[in-house]
Amino acid sequence: MNVFLWPIIMVLIAALAVIIGAITIWRTRRERKAGFPRSAERTSKITGKAAFYSLYIGLFFMIAILLTLVVGKEFFQFPDLDAMPALNASLLVFSLSFLVLRWYFNRKGDL
Repeated sequence: MNVFLWPIIMVLIAALAVIIGAITIWRTRRERKAGFPRSAERTSKITGKAAFYSLYIGLFFMIAILLTLVVGKEFFQFPDLDAMPALNASLLVFSLSFLVLRWYFNRKGDL
């Protein structure tokens, strides 16, 4: 990537983080004024269950990556996988599995 782009990208990331934080604070204050509770028991249970299962899915995915790398390198002469693609894939699996499971448990109804 061009050296000139990095300062612009870093400023955009910082601005995006500030905007997301401001929106979160604004929504929290608005909901508090409207009388909504900070968290409901059902929401906490759904989030906890989704986090529990997404942790296991992510851990099994990381173990599968490690076994694929070891077996592939030792027996099939696969090239080494750099750390960045493996970390990006793991982060995506963790995040997407949590979002999908939370959506599924929320639609499911009674836990």
